[in-house]
Amino acid sequence: MRALCFVAMGDSLTAGIGDPTEEGWRGWAALLAAGLAAREGEARFHNLAVSGAQTGDVLNRQLPEALKLRPDLVSVIVGVNDTLRCTFDIQAVAARLDTAYGAATRQGAQLLTACLPDPGAMLGLPGALARPLARRQRAVNAVVHALSERYDAVHLHLAEDEWVADRALWSADRLHPGERGHRLVAARFHGLLAARGIAAGSPPSCEPQLPSPSRSASLLWLATAGTGWMARRCTDLLPQLLTLAADEVRHQVRGSSARLDLSATHAVRSALAALTATERPDAA
Repeated sequence: MRALCFVAMGDSLTAGIGDPTEEGWRGWAALLAAGLAAREGEARFHNLAVSGAQTGDVLNRQLPEALKLRPDLVSVIVGVNDTLRCTFDIQAVAARLDTAYGAATRQGAQLLTACLPDPGAMLGLPGALARPLARRQRAVNAVVHALSERYDAVHLHLAEDEWVADRALWSADRLHPGERGHRLVAARFHGLLAARGIAAGSPPSCEPQLPSPSRSASLLWLATAGTGWMARRCTDLLPQLLTLAADEVRHQVRGSSARLDLSATHAVRSALAALTATERPDAA
C-alpha cells in the first residue's frame, strides 16, 4: 500500500518558527505528520514552507514542487506576510489562493487551510496602526473561508480571541506560536482529519516536551533576530502603514470610519466575484 503523502506549504508558521528542537525548527505540520498513520513508515512528510513567504511564493515556488510529490494531503496556510507589504492587493491574494487550492485538489489531495489572527493585535500596536492591518487580515480570512468551503478543505479557525489572548501559546516575538501553540494547532487539525477518516495515528500531545525559553533567552532573541525582522518590515511596510494610519485618523475625526470597513468588504466581494469559475474536483 502506498504511504500517505503530506505536503505542507506556507510561511514561517508552517516552517515551525517558535518551536525549536535540537534539529532545528519543528512546528505543527511535523507534529501532525507523526500522527497521520497507525504505523511508522505509512506516511511521508515534506515541508516546503519558507519564513517570509507570501501567496505569490506559494503559487510560483512551492506549489510546483508540491504537485511533483503527488500528495494525498496538502496544507496551504499563508497570507499574513501579504498584509505586511505595501503591495497588498486582496484581489491578487484571492486569485493566487484559488489557483493553488484548485491545483492541489484537482490532483485528488485533501486540502488543509486556516484563518489567522491579525499581526497588529498580536504586536499590541496602537489603534490607528493596528486597525488597517486588522482590516487586511480580515479580508484575507474572508477569502480563505470562502475558498475553503469551495474546495471542501479541512479548515481551522485560528483567529478567535481565546487563541490570540492566551500568551502561553505564543513565543517571545508575539507573532509565532511557541511549542504549546504549535502542538495545539497540530492536535486540532488531527481531530478534524480523524473525523474524516484520514488520520489513523495517535494525536499529538498538547503538552510541551521542552521547557519554555527563559526570559533572558526571549529578550536575546528579540534583540537579535527580532530586531532584524522589525527593521526589514519597517523599510517595506512602515511608510505605507503611516499613510494608512493617517487616513484612519482622518476618517475617525470625520465620523466616517465605517466607510473603510465597507470599502474592505466590497473589495473582498469583488475579489471573489472576479475569480474564474473552477469545477470542484468532486463535481461530475
